[in-house]
Amino acid sequence: QVQLAESGGGLVQAGGSLRLSCAASGQTNSRYRMGWFRQAPGKEREFVATISTSGLNTYYGDSVKGRFTISRDNAKNTVYLQMNSLKPEDPAVYYCAGGSPTWIDKAPNYAYWGQGTQVTVSS
Repeated sequence: QVQLAESGGGLVQAGGSLRLSCAASGQTNSRYRMGWFRQAPGKEREFVATISTSGLNTYYGDSVKGRFTISRDNAKNTVYLQMNSLKPEDPAVYYCAGGSPTWIDKAPNYAYWGQGTQVTVSS
């Protein structure tokens, strides 16, 4: 079992930056691919980014490509999401996920989830 805990959400002005963290406990998360998803009110959970176990391979959703960067520090069992140039359409609850997904951009394929952290963007 892996327990995931997100932090770093908050209120930021449009154009600003935030860095989210996801700390893993229990089994080491270095065994698992890690991802970030987000969900806005009334919308489906949306894929944001994912990173391979080694950290060498990353993949992003089209809406965040070029603005967000996912990274991981396996020694610290932590995954990060650096969010730059935040837009009014980025506010959501951001979730950290881990697992061995068949489809890396599909939420149901991830076995482990955090509770989420709220990101709010003011215009």
